Amino acid sequence: MSSLTVLTVDDSRTMRDMLMLALTNAGFNVVQAVDGVHGLEVLEGSAPEVIITDINMPRMDGFGFIENVRSDARHRAIPILVLTTESDAEKKVIAREAGATGWMVKPFDPDRLIATIRKVAP
Repeated sequence: MSSLTVLTVDDSRTMRDMLMLALTNAGFNVVQAVDGVHGLEVLEGSAPEVIITDINMPRMDGFGFIENVRSDARHRAIPILVLTTESDAEKKVIAREAGATGWMVKPFDPDRLIATIRKVAP
């Protein structure tokens, strides 16, 4: 079985590094983007099985990114996990309405994150 490719979209270098470490240790391929705009650019050239995105980012936030991904038929079925410091119920609803598959709060538990990715991956 080929390994899953996960696109991580986060403006924090530290968070990208932590995700890269956790995901590569679990055997996933990782593609990274620094914000929503960059995430959409990266999506043009790759086909990740799962996307993990932050909400609060410059240029395009996670909500806008999710809506853009969902508006493209090619990417409509990709599970999108939100990984954020936000725990506000209202924001969870907005994310779900935009098309998010799941929501996790930072700091993340690598084992739980890996389990969630395996659960939502096609």
